[in-house]
Amino acid sequence: MASSSSLFRCFLHFFFFFFFIISQVQAANLPFHPRDVLPLLPRQVSWPVLNSLNSPVDLLPSFVGSVSSSNRIVNWKGACFYENTAWVEFHNKTGSEFGGGTLHIKVSYPHSWTCMDLYVFATPYRVTWDYYFLSREHTLEIKEWQDKAEYEYVKNRGISIFLMQAGMLGTLQALWDVFPLFTNTGWGENSNIGFIEKHMGATFEERPQPGFTNISVDDVHSGDFLAISKIRGRWGGFETLEKWVSGAYAGHTAVCLKDSEGKLWIGESGHENEKGEDIIAIVPWDEWWDFELNKDDSNPHIAYLPLHPDVRAKFNETAAWEYALSMAGKPYGYHNMIFSWIDTIGGNYPPPLDAHLVASVMTVWSKIQPEYAANMWNEALNKRLGTQGLNLSDILVETEKRGSSFDELLTIPEQDNWIYSDGKSTSCIAFILELYKEAGLFDPIADSIQVTEFTIKDAYSLKFFENDSSRLPKWCNDADDVKLPYCQIKGKYRMELPGYNSMEPYAHMNERCPSMPPKYFRPQNC
Repeated sequence: MASSSSLFRCFLHFFFFFFFIISQVQAANLPFHPRDVLPLLPRQVSWPVLNSLNSPVDLLPSFVGSVSSSNRIVNWKGACFYENTAWVEFHNKTGSEFGGGTLHIKVSYPHSWTCMDLYVFATPYRVTWDYYFLSREHTLEIKEWQDKAEYEYVKNRGISIFLMQAGMLGTLQALWDVFPLFTNTGWGENSNIGFIEKHMGATFEERPQPGFTNISVDDVHSGDFLAISKIRGRWGGFETLEKWVSGAYAGHTAVCLKDSEGKLWIGESGHENEKGEDIIAIVPWDEWWDFELNKDDSNPHIAYLPLHPDVRAKFNETAAWEYALSMAGKPYGYHNMIFSWIDTIGGNYPPPLDAHLVASVMTVWSKIQPEYAANMWNEALNKRLGTQGLNLSDILVETEKRGSSFDELLTIPEQDNWIYSDGKSTSCIAFILELYKEAGLFDPIADSIQVTEFTIKDAYSLKFFENDSSRLPKWCNDADDVKLPYCQIKGKYRMELPGYNSMEPYAHMNERCPSMPPKYFRPQNC
């Protein structure tokens, strides 16, 4: 059975992959039949018409069924083709251990010659798509199941089929943009760089070799911050899309802690243990640094952000250690990850994304893995409603009954004291900022700060860090002729952190802040 962490990683890949693909489909502009083109028109035109034809729930991806064998045939009516059937045929054409399969889909009786149907096919281990324009039997080949877990899943529960109501051909360009982001190749790395340059306006200037710094741990103190940016492989692809939606120029974080004997440790939420689980861990610096230098294939770029001396003087090291040790071994906090960057109804989604697409992704994943969907967001949505145990469909209905909307529900601020089924939910950045909170850095307004509402950009923008370059360690950027205001200790390219060290904490910080790419401007005091 796959671990919860591996399924969570799959979800992260799926979430942002599907999120971006659907956005491009809705952004397309194609010469279809009037009804076919409605989802593609500007929202102020299309939504009133669509809402007159359907309820908001009807506009979500339509789950038509799961197929697991040639004896389990699914029938449904599509948006274009009125009669559709599907079944799966298992085979072993490659001679692999678990073989593969062919998904057969027969479509017929289109309502117009201009229409086509777009489908998403998913298991917890893969997501793919296809579109059908001609009345006939189509096939989707899966050469090999990923492993025994996927084979057993499909055999017992099937491949989930979802009908999309929007158009199609814009998806081709989106796939070309997104697919390579997750590949652990030079092509994938260049694709991540190109994506960030194109969609965020970032620059990637090469640094002098060797590309890493031999730091002196004597110069490092408890509370100092590590900003990490990965640009290759699965985590590189996920971080790229996370950066795009949040405006952060780093995708992961860690914090430095020194014990009473002067030994340096690294606190990290999202550390992978020997079982493949992503947990909160306190690991020795030497072990952590060796992994980043020699074993991390995501090509991590790392910046060291020392605290300002005045801030360090406030830092309660004992309280910080007590908090860190109390959290060690607990799971990575994914419950509120989605919500930290959604503060407003329409001011946080890179166009043309919106709350409808968030609900779409949640809908698909809820059908594929309902038990994990409950952990990933259903608990968080229930807390926002003050309810318990409602699934996503029930949540949508309950929200509408109260005269609210799903997009309003997503904007309700996360509360640091919310306890989920597996404890407090602390992502990589929430863990560090809660540690700062316990250490007194947000005093005297700590009670009005919800750190689970902070993105990584919000964190490195805090005015907590050194602002005098003369006080930076001697080894800081010593091989680089460009002197950054922080110390980059690893990476081929110079790290940019726009807005670094610029924002004083204020009550209810980052709870109602719009932020849109590519510049991610915010109003004053936000």
